[in-house]
Amino acid sequence: MGRRKPGRRGIFRSLLAIGVCALLLYELGLFAMIVWYKYQNPGSSAFMAATLQQLRATDPHASLQHRWVPYAQISTTLKRAVIASEDSNFTGHDGVEWSAIRQAWAYNLKQEERGTHRRRGGSTITQQLAKNLFLSDSRSYLRKAQELALAYMLELVMSKRRILELYLNLAQWGTNVFGAEAAARHYYHVGARMLNSYQAARLASMLPNPDYYDRHRDTAYLRRHARIVQRRMHLVDIPGSP
Repeated sequence: MGRRKPGRRGIFRSLLAIGVCALLLYELGLFAMIVWYKYQNPGSSAFMAATLQQLRATDPHASLQHRWVPYAQISTTLKRAVIASEDSNFTGHDGVEWSAIRQAWAYNLKQEERGTHRRRGGSTITQQLAKNLFLSDSRSYLRKAQELALAYMLELVMSKRRILELYLNLAQWGTNVFGAEAAARHYYHVGARMLNSYQAARLASMLPNPDYYDRHRDTAYLRRHARIVQRRMHLVDIPGSP
């Protein structure tokens, strides 16, 4: 007797198995990269590469301002300001704060009903690092799910100190400005270790919309928010030991 041809159900199961295996291999590859970045400093990130590509679409000679500096060469004031502004419970959570995500979801639904474009993010610093390092700035449920998975991987492999060091060196702080050192020199002509508390608070306040604040550096909102961040800085914990 000849071999029976697989039916549609069999073909579907085979394709599903192939898809699951491919997904697992992809996730394992990302996990391996996270282990690598625990010890090695990335020269760039997915978000930096995407930004450079966008800039070169209109200017073939465009380049990014970026210079890696060790954690110890970034001022304590900037570390405190960024945590106070972006993720006040950074040292206490496991990478994701579901309550913040739910609050942001409810807030954004209300803004959508009102017809406004103002949105609030519920991402932790770890989630933002996952997005900057590996993903794009697109908005989709699939990308968000991947961001959450990566955040848990980062927290599993790395210390809080290393996560913050990576974040501060890869975060966007201007149209083509990435990392704390480049930001400090771009806005204040000093190194990242020399920032005072108000300068650090202003830089932290720029993080949600760095391209806009690169072009509008002295708005009333930015000044007001920087003062709020400055008052909160002493209330947060920062990671110290590796």
